[in-house]
Amino acid sequence: MPNWNQILQEIQEFDRRASQKLDLVRRGYLAELQKKTGRNAIAYYSGFLSKPGVAQSEINDEDKNGFMMAVHMLDRAKGLDLILHTPGGSIAATQSIVDYLHQLFQHPDGGPDVRVIVPQIAMSAGTMIACASRQILMTKHANLGPIDPHLRGVPAYGVIKEFQRACAEVKKEPSSAAVWQAIIGQYRPTFLSQCDNAIKWSNAFVETHLTETMFRGEPGAKKRAKSIVKRLTDYTGNKTHERHIHFQDCDDMGLKVKLIEDDPELQDL
Repeated sequence: MPNWNQILQEIQEFDRRASQKLDLVRRGYLAELQKKTGRNAIAYYSGFLSKPGVAQSEINDEDKNGFMMAVHMLDRAKGLDLILHTPGGSIAATQSIVDYLHQLFQHPDGGPDVRVIVPQIAMSAGTMIACASRQILMTKHANLGPIDPHLRGVPAYGVIKEFQRACAEVKKEPSSAAVWQAIIGQYRPTFLSQCDNAIKWSNAFVETHLTETMFRGEPGAKKRAKSIVKRLTDYTGNKTHERHIHFQDCDDMGLKVKLIEDDPELQDL
């Protein structure tokens, strides 16, 4: 297989009049991957690293149209490998996309037949999609991320913990109320409830899909799922929503992960 520079050269050598040359080259390599695995393969990726700040680079409801076009006419009996590169996005859109793919691609055992391939990064809601698969294929440098939801740009877990800290400190030292009032007073009405609901929603989503998809039919599936969710939502341990969780960490917490480098041909593809 060629390296990245050789692929760029291949693109440059296309007829300059071919407006879709990038897509033509991409489709060629996806076809080679399909020959290797015997499974359908589609790529869902965002330019969030090369073009930060570009609108709609996160998972949203409009993306389902792209998924519908990408899977149209595929042989659904072959299952689906989803190449995933995303910073995350809307929980609602993520749930809708996952439910859609699960309806289309079913394994003979009755569960969804979707694998996720992470060549580099699948953060936040991207990690949620990965956890809703039968298996996650990762490179040594690939990362998943915490699944703690963000509302209005701030971590929901952080807001809840900050509020709990405020209550405890004011109870212990009433004179600190004025300091905390300036902070807590910035929260809009119902914001704490929204944060709590978002946490419960994302946790339930991942726990359910780990239990019913990744660990389907296995002993102790629900207990394993709860343990993984706890690790992925450990706000104190993870420190930040941007924490990069590597292959070994994913393996240690119990996710079904496979190292892509174990198969050099698969790695190149």
